[in-house]
Amino acid sequence: MTKLDNLHIDALRVDMEEQLQYKIDQKAKPIGSLGQMEDIAKKIGLIQGTLSPVLNKPVMLTVAADHCICEEGVSPCPVEITWQQCLNFLNGGGGIGLFSKVYGFDLRVVDAGVDYDFPDHPKLIDAKVRKGTRNFYKEPAMTTDECLQALNNGRKIVAQIAEEGSNVVGFGEMGIGNTSPASALLSVFAGVDIESAVGPGSGLDAEGVRNKARIIKAAIEKHGISDNAIENLARFGGLEIATIAGGMLEAASRRMVIITDGFITTSALLAAHAIHSGVVDYAFFSHQSKEQGHKKMVDFLNGEPILNLGFRLGEGTGSAVAYSVIKGAVAMLNEMTSFDEAAIYNTANDGIRIE
Repeated sequence: MTKLDNLHIDALRVDMEEQLQYKIDQKAKPIGSLGQMEDIAKKIGLIQGTLSPVLNKPVMLTVAADHCICEEGVSPCPVEITWQQCLNFLNGGGGIGLFSKVYGFDLRVVDAGVDYDFPDHPKLIDAKVRKGTRNFYKEPAMTTDECLQALNNGRKIVAQIAEEGSNVVGFGEMGIGNTSPASALLSVFAGVDIESAVGPGSGLDAEGVRNKARIIKAAIEKHGISDNAIENLARFGGLEIATIAGGMLEAASRRMVIITDGFITTSALLAAHAIHSGVVDYAFFSHQSKEQGHKKMVDFLNGEPILNLGFRLGEGTGSAVAYSVIKGAVAMLNEMTSFDEAAIYNTANDGIRIE
């Protein structure tokens, strides 16, 4: 059986749930009035096993790779954009270059399989398995060994940033054509029909979307669906998707906060979930993407997006923006005054009294 070695993910500290809820309910506000932010704060407390969680040294991993499925006309964009955008990110450009700076992330760009030889850069991590996945319409995207290599590369990268003191990792991606493997993985792992899984990606017209669905459906029929999650990921995934999935699994094993982005990174979480379902306990869904399959992914994983801003850029932009809410939730838990601290209490005769 194809599997990852030495992977263990602890269950959340649910024995602390009542204590965390009590602390939140004692804040100087009506119970439940901060809505989802209260749920976020409680979950982070459960992840860290403390009533006073701390967010340290957040890192954004924007993972890139190319895809030979583009030979089938599944994307309107030239594949050269992948490496060009990676260089842009490394120079602080693009959405993720800006938002990482604005929201306090240390951005690292990971080359998991770009068809380009990058010059050395202090923010570039070389985790290249090969120069792009194969055309999965014709043959499996990766061999099982290549897929395992990508998964383990992701684990090593996250292990390293954890050793550097980070306990928050956001994931983004860059890879022209990568909505096709993401759609395939949604169908394979969640049982969603291809027509409902496929969207326009970076700008396909209606006929292009139909062609994309036809290509993916034929590929799944050709290769079949395995009982083994890693074999399915190898058949239909991407090198960046596999690397992200491995990173997510490692982050969960180290009790880190995981922030997903949109359609592609959530497909990586689908794959990680199929490998070890406990990974989802450590993940936050940053936003609801405009790509139609994303909601189906989030629903399958019983998630709740933090934001709904109409994003469909990728790169990790949603992860970065949603972190502002996550930071606020932790600050609420740790710093917001309680009724006792504010000397606010109910009296039988004159209602709320403030001293």
